[in-house]
Amino acid sequence: MPFNHNDHYHDLLLREIPASCRRALEVGCGTGGFAQKLARLGIEVDAIDADGDVIAAARGRNSLLDPSGRIHFEQADITRLALPPNTYDYIACLASIHHVPFETVRKLRASLTPNGVLVILGCYREATLRDHAVGLLAVPVNAAWRIAVFFREKTRPDRHTTPDDRLPPAPVTPPSMSLPEIREASADILPGRRIQRLLFWRYLLVFHNAGSGAGK
Repeated sequence: MPFNHNDHYHDLLLREIPASCRRALEVGCGTGGFAQKLARLGIEVDAIDADGDVIAAARGRNSLLDPSGRIHFEQADITRLALPPNTYDYIACLASIHHVPFETVRKLRASLTPNGVLVILGCYREATLRDHAVGLLAVPVNAAWRIAVFFREKTRPDRHTTPDDRLPPAPVTPPSMSLPEIREASADILPGRRIQRLLFWRYLLVFHNAGSGAGK
């Protein structure tokens, strides 16, 4: 069914965009849905993903939906990619950080502008009783959303022609870090970050870069 957990939280991530945002980086862009939303706000977007199939699909999809050419797609491994410092006003990672060592966020922080914002919509390994309780709570809610989206999509007049029907799935990797481990690891690298547990087996991390400490 077409209900996507990451897409469900797009609006939550968009609220964190700084008012003066001109350039953004999306790590793990998949087929480009979130990058397109950034571009519609007038933001120049560098969108990267390690999977060649989804990048190819994103470029094809974007050629129809982004005539302004604000999005620049690249197949790249963030752990090997050289990021210029003091470049991005906004960096978003959607269900991608658990595919790489968490230390990678240090590189992302160094690439933020002095007042830039890093947002991570992440997946975590269930390790505590609270984790399992929230996970169980999410199951019936998830089923209800899937049914609702299924019927909504079924009644769309363009449902047989939309390019979304032919998009390849993104690679899936089980998360290795628990939420307490993520809190501990991020405390030193991203001082002052905010972490919020979300439904649908996700967490939101928001880091506002301090001007005087940028890139350190």
